Amino acid sequence: MKKNNLLTLTPNAIARLRDINTNSSSDHTAVKLGVKNGGCAGMAYTMDYINEIKENDEVVIIDDLTLVIDPKAILFLLGTEMDYEESTLNSGFIFNNPNQTDACGCGESVTLVEADIPVDLADRLIIPQ
Repeated sequence: MKKNNLLTLTPNAIARLRDINTNSSSDHTAVKLGVKNGGCAGMAYTMDYINEIKENDEVVIIDDLTLVIDPKAILFLLGTEMDYEESTLNSGFIFNNPNQTDACGCGESVTLVEADIPVDLADRLIIPQ
């Protein structure tokens, strides 16, 4: 398991992200994680290819992977473990998030609360208001 101050990736998540990067037809710089309003529980996780890392994006480098966290999502994703699971009927990234307080029955959306900023991150994070 690879840890960062903001995000932890399991070996399965790392392997899947590497596979996505290797087999993608997109000429992207990184994968960007975020959250958006939507679904019956209020919010949903997002993952997108990006070609440009913006000034306020939080960059997470784990081994050879570059992930970017949308600055508006930092407080919602702080402390999250990102995993990848495959089963007979389903496969996808799983977010084990300590800031998640609820989820809808189908698992497509979640209820998130903002995390308290740890002292070791407070000086370097730029949190948009």
